[in-house]
Amino acid sequence: MATIGFPISHKENESRRALVPDDVRKVAHPSNLLFEAGYGLALGFDDASYQAAGARICSREEVLACEVICDPKIGDADYLDRLRNQTIFGWVHAVLNRDITDKLVAGKLTAYAWEEMYEDGRHVFWRNNEIAGEAAIAHAYMIHGVFPYSTKVAVLGRGNIARGAIRALYSMGADVRQYDRHSEVLLRKELAEYDVVVNAILWDKLRKDHIIYKDDLKRMKRGAMIIDISCDRAGAIETSIPTTIAEPTYFVDGVRHYVVDHTPALFYKSTSAAISSVLPKYLNGLMEDRWVGNNKALIVKYGVIIDQAINKFQNRETVVV
Repeated sequence: MATIGFPISHKENESRRALVPDDVRKVAHPSNLLFEAGYGLALGFDDASYQAAGARICSREEVLACEVICDPKIGDADYLDRLRNQTIFGWVHAVLNRDITDKLVAGKLTAYAWEEMYEDGRHVFWRNNEIAGEAAIAHAYMIHGVFPYSTKVAVLGRGNIARGAIRALYSMGADVRQYDRHSEVLLRKELAEYDVVVNAILWDKLRKDHIIYKDDLKRMKRGAMIIDISCDRAGAIETSIPTTIAEPTYFVDGVRHYVVDHTPALFYKSTSAAISSVLPKYLNGLMEDRWVGNNKALIVKYGVIIDQAINKFQNRETVVV
């Protein structure tokens, strides 16, 4: 039976954790869960809380030696190139990042990607996506120095991120109009009406066009802001470049751009609870070397790329398995 390791993320401003003590108790064999010492301190849980739930507290080296490594931001992990013949479980985002894919292949790793996990047509981590929208609105407006109730806002998208953004905007009195993939042209026509534009559409990686081009910024209101929660570099928004919590915004032609690529980390306690609540059954499966989720989540197996979107986007040679 496999052991599952939970290392502490070293990503900037990343305090989300995959599992909290109450949900450790829902795992069939909690003694097979190894947590790095101090794992839960950011959330207010000491090591004794995890031990009381049946888990083990270990050194970082022991955790990274486990057969399975579970880390929400594992694609950004500073230890990824140290792993060999192991399974990783978290947000990987390999399609857009050849460096990540190269490490998966070189280490002969197996990767189950959270971004590809769905149940009955709904993303397993839908609540994390809603929080991404809510957090981006709260953070961006605070930086912008304006309350939402004094702004007219266009929201592009109808998924979980857009729902979270709209909930936050409505709760603070913003005047909101929603657009989707079928009304991109309409948004372009009406762009000059808005104080803020929020993008919550995950961009097709093979599209070469944009919804808002650099030249369009000149038509926006003075002091306008773009909140690109999807954070696709030069995606729906041509001028979007992913930013960090430490340096969240920049200006292009007088328009503030907010493109923070991990906004749920701002509300790490709420997000950790949401992530943790859905993990036990998947951890039980991985522990027993069986996958209980949808097949698309398996993107790399023993270093061989399974997700052909990776090959297509990165111009790699397809390997038949």
